[in-house]
Amino acid sequence: MAEKLAKFTTMTKGTAEDYQIIAEASMQHSVNLPDRMIEHLELLKGDHGGFAVDRYTHCLQTATRAMRDGRDEEYIVCALLHDIGDTLAPANHADFAATMLEPFISEKNYWILKHHGIFQGYYFFDFLGLDKNMRDKFKGNPHWKDCAEFCAKYDQNSFDPEYDTEPIETFIPMLRNVLSQTKKSIYKAS
Repeated sequence: MAEKLAKFTTMTKGTAEDYQIIAEASMQHSVNLPDRMIEHLELLKGDHGGFAVDRYTHCLQTATRAMRDGRDEEYIVCALLHDIGDTLAPANHADFAATMLEPFISEKNYWILKHHGIFQGYYFFDFLGLDKNMRDKFKGNPHWKDCAEFCAKYDQNSFDPEYDTEPIETFIPMLRNVLSQTKKSIYKAS
């Protein structure tokens, strides 16, 4: 059966029927979002970026550590996907992950994702001639300690080739569950 398509060529000419077709297609597209995220995460396989493990393994290790520490599914999914933007947004990978997950996660987890890059710098910025305490400009934020903890407990130490890392299959049900409903709309009135 042929896919139903809207008939307009400019959005101003769209009808209620056209937008119903688009809404139904969008819902189906959303159902497949976890699969697309896993496919993109798998692009990190083999990309070591100079680290002892590839970026894919690093993400799995970060999620494994969070899971073994008793964190909830949403937090574990954030840990799993925290560096998913490394391939497409190397200069702002943290923003990439945060924006991608924003509709599905709490404000706290969003803030952790969005700022983990600069917080991770605490462990290496000084070796690059940068201020390792750059994260301190966010000290007044209520999620500062949460982000520092994420980096200390799960992110900075997840480059271990000998660590007993869980496979992706462990996390797929969690990912599907977290992405099954939005917590907030990305469309905000100005």
